[in-house]
Amino acid sequence: MSHKPYIVGFGGTTRPRSTSEKLVAAVLAEAQAQGARTELFGGEALAALPHYAPEHPNRTDGQSAFLEAIRKADGIVIGTPAYHGGVSALVKNAIDLIADLQSDSRVFLDGRPVGIVVAAGGWQGAGATLSAMRDIVHALRGWPTPIGVAAVSSAVFDADGQLRDDALARSITSQAHQLTSFVRAQIVNETA
Repeated sequence: MSHKPYIVGFGGTTRPRSTSEKLVAAVLAEAQAQGARTELFGGEALAALPHYAPEHPNRTDGQSAFLEAIRKADGIVIGTPAYHGGVSALVKNAIDLIADLQSDSRVFLDGRPVGIVVAAGGWQGAGATLSAMRDIVHALRGWPTPIGVAAVSSAVFDADGQLRDDALARSITSQAHQLTSFVRAQIVNETA
């Protein structure tokens, strides 16, 4: 297959290399190992985005770069910490910016697989946030992958940056596989 899937991930917090950002990076690394091209917009890039204001259509270079990447993406990975059982404002601001794609021929995230990653302090927040993210992705016309990744603990990674939990690593690998195989199946259908 000549087309390499392009998977864009975004997420994180204002804290450098947060757990949610590292989890998104882990999914992207697995997708890359499966033949995809990837790009990450981590917490630092998201924190630099101004508050979404639809009444002001001029966009910063950072907003434009983010939107262009989403526009070209074959698949998306969104990672958020669970803040009080919901999506963080930092991540939600980036999601809101996707409204600028409402006039595109491929509206919002239309027809694209979207992997969801949540880092939480407990299972209640993880489950509620994962569910909320699925609803958001549906509203943006995306297809949430069957595997949602939820990590509960501040010690998900060891000192070398390796995942501590084999089950979590398998979920990440499965989500990356679902993203890349969905994109490849779409490409085959479009060229048939």
